[in-house]
Amino acid sequence: MGVWLVTMVNSLLSVRNVKKYYPLKSRGFSRRHGTVKAVDGVSFDVKAKEVFGLVGESGCGKSTLGRVLLRLDDPTGGQIFFQQQDISAFSKSRLTQFRKEAQIIYQDPYSALNPRKKIGQLVQEPLDIHRIGTVRDRRERAAWLLETVGLLPEHANRYPHQFSGGQRQRIIIARALALNPQLLLADEPVSALDVSIQAQVINLLLDLREEFSLTYIFISHDLKVVEHLCDRVAVMYLGRLVELAPKKPFYAHPKHPYSQALLSAAPTPNPETPKRKILLQGDVPSPINPPDGCPFHPRCPIRQPEWNECTTELPPLREIEPGWRTACHVVRP
Repeated sequence: MGVWLVTMVNSLLSVRNVKKYYPLKSRGFSRRHGTVKAVDGVSFDVKAKEVFGLVGESGCGKSTLGRVLLRLDDPTGGQIFFQQQDISAFSKSRLTQFRKEAQIIYQDPYSALNPRKKIGQLVQEPLDIHRIGTVRDRRERAAWLLETVGLLPEHANRYPHQFSGGQRQRIIIARALALNPQLLLADEPVSALDVSIQAQVINLLLDLREEFSLTYIFISHDLKVVEHLCDRVAVMYLGRLVELAPKKPFYAHPKHPYSQALLSAAPTPNPETPKRKILLQGDVPSPINPPDGCPFHPRCPIRQPEWNECTTELPPLREIEPGWRTACHVVRP
């Protein structure tokens, strides 16, 4: 616990044993009850000006965790500290201030913009809500932000349907920057874009990081995008973190068997260089009824049959090398 305390003091965002459960309700003749454990005891720290990558399969809880981190959804348990302050204890006025300091970039650039409003109105909307500056100040900042993300000031008078997907994502980024936040949570921000446009948006995010001294939490299932953009990588499986490591050593030699399987499935830039793929058996267990012990043990290729720990004890996310944590009974320091 002492190590976690030290890292919290040196971090912009600290997450401690955060959980998000959803109760199942009866519908019609169904009498099904239970709890969906979407996020189940996650802890990590994000340093200022860092790009923190959060990866995993669809349904592992990445996006749910992202919404909880920004208090768009309330956590079921645990604590989230922003600049050493517990955001779950924020008053309404302090939460409003927090909204200025932490913003989100959504996945779908086609549904995230109100089609009835002009682009200038959409970009300056956060300024209107928080009543920052005069009407003229807001209009001028919106025009400047459009230029900053690679668009033209006159685009402010157009509607979303007049822009391509990549341009719409730039508009969403401009709106997220309107309040000059410290933290940006990007939830699959390039997954709906063509590959060539993805590269442009990723490079834009890197440039903005330097210009605005931003900290990113980058949620994605695309390991190649994460490798290019992020400083550290956290891998989620069934609502829990199974590995947390610096990017370069993680991509060179992942420790957790699930991380190894994920990386083995990622496409290689050179098809002539063969890569051994690790095929996992079975399906991802249900978050309604997760397995006892290690959540990955039913599909784990390195599980030791003679070890009861794998099937009965939940492995802690423990440090196996400086700055590298893995939740596995077999992988040890």
